[in-house]
Amino acid sequence: MPNSADVHPRCGIGLRAALRAAYNEMMPFRRLALPILVLCLMSGAMSSCIARRRLIPRAGNTKALSVADLPTLLAAIQKQYAAIHDFSATVDMVPALGSTEKNHITEYKDVRAYIRFRKPSGIRLIGLMPVVRSKMFDMVSDGADFKLYIPTKNRFIVGRNAIEQLSPNKLENLRPQHFLDALMVRPIDSKTDKVMMENFTDEDNAYYIIHEVRELADGQLQLRRTIWFSRLDLLIARQMIFDETGNVLTDARYSQWHPYDNVPFPKHIEINRPRDEYAMVLDMVKMDINKGVPDDQFVLDQPEGTTLQTIGQPPAKGPQK
Repeated sequence: MPNSADVHPRCGIGLRAALRAAYNEMMPFRRLALPILVLCLMSGAMSSCIARRRLIPRAGNTKALSVADLPTLLAAIQKQYAAIHDFSATVDMVPALGSTEKNHITEYKDVRAYIRFRKPSGIRLIGLMPVVRSKMFDMVSDGADFKLYIPTKNRFIVGRNAIEQLSPNKLENLRPQHFLDALMVRPIDSKTDKVMMENFTDEDNAYYIIHEVRELADGQLQLRRTIWFSRLDLLIARQMIFDETGNVLTDARYSQWHPYDNVPFPKHIEINRPRDEYAMVLDMVKMDINKGVPDDQFVLDQPEGTTLQTIGQPPAKGPQK
């Protein structure tokens, strides 16, 4: 016979049995309430704990990135190139001779240089030695041929712009055309080359990259150039020029764009020629654009008493005029 404490006073059923029945009736609600409670706690903490807004600074800039398409960027290259007919520049230059692959680089600080350019391909560069300001090198090119005078070697070098064999003397590997290719980013010829655009944007980078590709006679594709636009301002930030096997010929980087005579031009340019084992950093001191450059600025005669060397041939014996 059941204990009186276990008997319900009204219905006469056992108290433990009544509690057990009530507990079983509440179990579905308890199972449902637990996930709801967890969701409520997650929702309350979402803004402060689980989800967090984070700014992504790129070179100290947190403004929204610009958006552009391929035709817009191709037009920007064409516009920049067409805006400059000639210029005269005074620059602070840091030449570096050697290569990272050979673990040996020699830098020359405090080199003042003068650059003259006139379309289509005329360029002249004169570099002065640090401190004493005597002439370090003088070179000129018409686009196909070049002349290079190195006073410290008492040598006058002439030849084609193309380098067929590297010289142990890194200064002899300098070519005016290499500078021109870096200073003036040429438009892409849509008749001979194909283009495609890459959006290279992540936590650290924000660039549009234009790939210039040429299809060869056998159907193979050859990467010729990449032109990088910063998505912070849609200005050219980098240009890489490749040889026929895909190795880097020129790696040029541009920054601190500034209007000179109402034409934008980078104040800071870094030019790296890894295969030729030299590099240059240029900082514009003075820049005159489209004010005319006379013909005599592109004339470089062999100084009396220097040794003439034609690229591909050994130096001539004895001084020549």
